[in-house]
Amino acid sequence: MEKNELTPRKELKTYFETGKHPTQGQFSELIDSLRHREDALTNKEKAILANSLALIDNAFIYYSTNIVGNLKFRIAISSQDEEDQVVTVRQTDNIVEKQFLLGSSPYTFKVKEISEETLKGTEYYLLRYEISPSYTIFRMFGNGLNTIPEGFDLGLLEGKRLPIQIYKQDYGRKVNVINTNIKFVNKTEVPIQYRVSGSNWSSRFRAEDSVTDHYDIADNLSFNYKADLTELNQSIQCTIVDEDTNSLLATGYLYAGQNQDAWYGGDISGIRNVRIECNYSINEK
Repeated sequence: MEKNELTPRKELKTYFETGKHPTQGQFSELIDSLRHREDALTNKEKAILANSLALIDNAFIYYSTNIVGNLKFRIAISSQDEEDQVVTVRQTDNIVEKQFLLGSSPYTFKVKEISEETLKGTEYYLLRYEISPSYTIFRMFGNGLNTIPEGFDLGLLEGKRLPIQIYKQDYGRKVNVINTNIKFVNKTEVPIQYRVSGSNWSSRFRAEDSVTDHYDIADNLSFNYKADLTELNQSIQCTIVDEDTNSLLATGYLYAGQNQDAWYGGDISGIRNVRIECNYSINEK
C-alpha cells in the first residue's frame, strides 16, 4: 500500500475478527485511519469540507445580537424524527451565527431558558424573529417584563430559515404590560386567520380567541388577516367591534379570487375588549 493511502474500512474490520491477533502494523493502520482532535485540516480537506457544507439542504437558524452582555436565550427545537435540539443565542457583537437543524420538518420552537444579566430600571431586551418570510414577530423581555416565559411557543417554521435578532434598549421609563381581549367569530366557510401587532409587540396568525400582552409604550394595535379566496367568487368583510360599547372600530375586506397573506384589516387604540366578525360581503369597497 502506498504511503498516506488509507486502508479501506472493510479491510480494517478483518484485522479484528474473532480469533485473530492484530499486528502492530495493523493497529497503526487503524490509528492512522482516525482523525485526532489535534490534527489540523489541510487546505484541500478544508475545501472538500466547505463544498460538502455548501450542499446541505437542511433548515437552519441564524442569529445576531448586540450589547446583550451575559444574556443566554436558549431555544428548544423539535423536529419530526430527531430528539430536541437546543440552540443558545448569546452575545455576537452583530456578527451573524448560523446553525443547521437536525431532523426534518415540521420544526417547532419553544423557549427553554432565559439567563439574563442585570438591567437598568428602564432597559429591556427586544426580540425579533421570523417564522414566516411574510412577517416579523417582536417581543420585549427582561426587567420583570414576563411576556416570554419558559416554554413560550415561538411557532411553527414556514420555510427553511429562522432569523433571530436580540438587542438591548433603554426606553427612559418603566414599561408595563396591558391586555386586550379578542373574540374571533368567523361566519364563513373559509379558513381565516388574524394577527395583531403593536409597538415592539406582535403575535402569530391564529383562528381562535386570544388576549394580547402588549406594552404601554403606545396602546395601539393593528390587525392583519390571512385567507385563500382564489376559488371563491364572493369577498369577505371582517369588522372589529368594541365589545363594551358595541361600536364599529374598523372594517377590512378579503377579496374574491385572491390569496391574501397578511392583509391589512384596521387599527384600534386604547380598547380592552374587541370582537372580530367575518361575514360574506354584500357591498364591496
